Amino acid sequence: MSLPDGVERHEFDGTASIATRGHPEYGERTDGEWRRWDPHRSKLGAMLELGMDTGLGGGETTLYLGAAAGTTVSHVADFGGPTYAVEFAPRPARDLVGVAERRPNLFPLLKDARKPETYAHVVEPVDVLVQDVATRGQGRVAGLNRRFLDDDGRLLAAVKARSEDVTADPEDVFAEVLDDIEAEYEVLETERLSPYHEDHLGVVARPRPE
Repeated sequence: MSLPDGVERHEFDGTASIATRGHPEYGERTDGEWRRWDPHRSKLGAMLELGMDTGLGGGETTLYLGAAAGTTVSHVADFGGPTYAVEFAPRPARDLVGVAERRPNLFPLLKDARKPETYAHVVEPVDVLVQDVATRGQGRVAGLNRRFLDDDGRLLAAVKARSEDVTADPEDVFAEVLDDIEAEYEVLETERLSPYHEDHLGVVARPRPE
């Protein structure tokens, strides 16, 4: 498995796990300056643990949609370049601000990922679009935010079936969301995120030429 620069495998109390250097944020285990990147708490962490080819090399400029309280985006900022973190809910956004205070390259935005025009004046072109939004229309959200992604960039999305339809078969939901994603992207890889996250699909895609 190829990991980005700044992400390494470490032993934490006898358990091997990916890790980044940085300030601990969510009670994760630490070993000196290294902090465990818990794949059970992070969909992107699960994608890396499962060996998906994310294309991440380290140092990328990133737009993160659905940053919540900053669990995953804190790791992204640890090994990345400028990192824009969009979160809609005020309560987790307050925690996100605290995470950002310890990371000068992390910029929290209290915005709605379904309305990218509200933060288009702030976000520069990015190398990576990470998406983890618990809302209907996850494929359309990816399409709306295509505008920020460089032509040779990557979309790394975690599709949550239950956010689209709690009654439908997850495989049917994934197929519908992928159809929406493919309007703007070429899908390179998909993988279920079990055993870390049930009814989630990891997606790696690149933007179609405009």
